[in-house]
Amino acid sequence: MTALNEDTVTAPVTDEEIFTAHEGGKLGVAVTKPLADPRSLAIAYTPGVAKVSSAIARDPRLAARYTWASRLVAVVSDGTAVLGLGDIGAAASLPVMEGKAALFKTFGELDSIPLVLNTTDVDEIVETLVRLRPSFGAVNLEDVAAPRCFELEAKLIEALDCPVMHDDQHGTAIVLLAALRGANLVLNRDLGNQRVVIAGAGAAGVACAKILLAAGVGDITLLDSKGIVHADRDGLNSIKQEMAKVTNKAGLRGGQAEALDGADVFVGLSAGKLPVELVGAMAKDPIVFALSNPDPEIHPEVAARHAAIVATGRSDFPNQINNVLAFPGIFRGALDSGARRITERMKLAAADAILGVAEEDLAADRIVPSALDPRVAPEVAAAVARAAKEDGVA
Repeated sequence: MTALNEDTVTAPVTDEEIFTAHEGGKLGVAVTKPLADPRSLAIAYTPGVAKVSSAIARDPRLAARYTWASRLVAVVSDGTAVLGLGDIGAAASLPVMEGKAALFKTFGELDSIPLVLNTTDVDEIVETLVRLRPSFGAVNLEDVAAPRCFELEAKLIEALDCPVMHDDQHGTAIVLLAALRGANLVLNRDLGNQRVVIAGAGAAGVACAKILLAAGVGDITLLDSKGIVHADRDGLNSIKQEMAKVTNKAGLRGGQAEALDGADVFVGLSAGKLPVELVGAMAKDPIVFALSNPDPEIHPEVAARHAAIVATGRSDFPNQINNVLAFPGIFRGALDSGARRITERMKLAAADAILGVAEEDLAADRIVPSALDPRVAPEVAAAVARAAKEDGVA
């Protein structure tokens, strides 16, 4: 994999540049075998292709060797939670899915096909993908609104015999875990002694809470738009009820101020604002991950008045928490190993591998590798493949 240019953008990107770059779409199909003469045509298409199709008809397992399906990721969305734009519909989500496919190819050397669906019915989406299953080898769910995304992912994992992952949940959680471990190594602190506040109880917030609990974080306070999620609160959906049982060991009540008082770590995933005085009310030298895009919950320079380490989701500040550190390598490792699903062990292995790339030169402004570091995806893929074999899903 070739190294990518990590130069900082020196001038603002114009609207004209953006629309010109997207004109006609960002993807195409490349032919991997030459069709330069009648002989090559006879091999690639008729009559030669009939022999391959007949062989697959006799033994469907041969499709993995003689088609691209086993190396193809379907990037699937219903357009209900696109970036910071919300429910904009399937057609408007397609440029984002094309971009995701481009990232798969650039960082994971995997082909992928964007599939945007004109339905928000979970069962219809599942049925559609079950019928399309011979055409792809894995499913990357993208930009599906909570709480339907939880049900959709669970049903697809059950219905399909291939890796399925909702990247907005697990990609974010995996990179967050790697970054938090990196920050704690820099500060010589222990995850098990920390209380983490997660602002946002949607897809990413719930997944982040779950992976941090699995990694041994001391306590998590989960915030939604109505305040701290706790077991005695009325009106919680089933996912929040589940999270209320395993978070908030401190028994806190109230809102953002009560949650942050004395907390060690803030993780912003809700686009709400974080006042600087609340950072000052956290524990000494806290960690602040203001991850909402394009506008972080607090400007990094403002947060740094009190915080020892600050991260965002943006590429123009240090410590970018970017899903591209995770998903290309995760799917590459899952497909390399022939995994039938993506397990918790595989996700934790991915987080370990991401941190491993950064570990040799960790610093307060480098707690994870650059999103453009060409070492990341191969290391993540290898770690995920090993974990798949250990879990017996390969």
